[in-house]
Amino acid sequence: MSPPPPPLGRSRRKDAPVLTPGLDDTQLAPAVTALTHGRWGEVRTLIAETGTDWDLRGHRLTVLGTVPGCASWARDWQLAEPDSGDAATLLACAAVHLALADKDSIHAAATACRTAARMLPDDPTPWLGALLLARHTGTVDQREQSFDQIRARHPDHHHAHHLMTACLAELQQGDRDDPLHQVYDFAAWAAEQAPADSPLAVLPVIAHAERHRVLAAHGLEPDAAGHWSTRRARQAMKAAFDWWLEWEGEGHPRSKVDLNFLAHAKFHEGRMAEAAALFHRIGTHVTPEPWSYTGRDALKAFKAARATAFAAT
Repeated sequence: MSPPPPPLGRSRRKDAPVLTPGLDDTQLAPAVTALTHGRWGEVRTLIAETGTDWDLRGHRLTVLGTVPGCASWARDWQLAEPDSGDAATLLACAAVHLALADKDSIHAAATACRTAARMLPDDPTPWLGALLLARHTGTVDQREQSFDQIRARHPDHHHAHHLMTACLAELQQGDRDDPLHQVYDFAAWAAEQAPADSPLAVLPVIAHAERHRVLAAHGLEPDAAGHWSTRRARQAMKAAFDWWLEWEGEGHPRSKVDLNFLAHAKFHEGRMAEAAALFHRIGTHVTPEPWSYTGRDALKAFKAARATAFAAT
C-alpha cells in the first residue's frame, strides 16, 4: 500500500523561491563558489568523490560548466594534470555552455566533448555535453547518436531523457495536439523499460509539458484545446503522481526538476490539493522549466501557481 501523501498547505520555510541550477545539492554549492574564485582543486575533489553515479556526475559537471571563467580554470587544471579525464570533461561542459551562449565556437565545443569521451570511454557525461550542444545546434542524427552513446553507458540517464523528450516534442509540428505524436510514445517506452524506482516514470508528464511549450510557441492555444485534460494526459499525471507517492525519488540529484514539472502539470489539471503537496516538497528550489514555457517569468509564474494551489486547500 502506498504511504499517505505529504502534508498539504503552505511551507513553513521563510526563504523565497529561487532559480538555482545546483538545486538542493549542498556539496555542489561550495564547489561552485570555489571555482568562481579559480580554486579548481575543490572541484577536483568533489568530482572524484562523485565517482560513477552518472546522474549526479552529469548534474554537477554541467552546473559547474556554467560558472564564469570555468573554461580558463579547467585549462589550468589540465596544465597541472594533462591526463585528467575529469578536467577534460569539465572543459567540455564549459565549452558547450560558451557555444550555446554564442561566446565560443560550436566546433570547439564538439571537439572538447570528443576529447573527453576518448579519455573517459565509460563516462556518459562527455556525450551529455554533446547532446546539450546538438539539442540547439545539431541535426536529428547528431542528437540520436549522442543519446544512444549515453544510453549505452547509463540506460536510465535522467538528463539525457529529458533532453531527447524536448527534442522530439519539436518534431512534426502540426496544427493540433496529435495524441499519436512520437514524443508520447518515446516517453511511455522510457518509463516502461526503466526500473520501478526510476524517476523516468515522470517522463510522460515531461512530454506533455514539452508539447505544450511547442504548441503555445506556434500560437495553437493548447490550453483552450484541453491539452491537460485529455485521457492520455490524465493517465500520465496520475501514474506519475502515484509513483511519487510510493518512491518520491528524494535521493536523485535532479528530483526537484521532476517535482517542478509534476506540480506544473497538476496545477494545470486543476488538482490543487496534489499540486499543493508538490509545491510543499519543492520548497525554494524552482526550475526555469516548465514555468517559463508560456513566455512568462519563471519565478512569477511559479509563485502565482503556488499561491493559487495553497489558497484552494
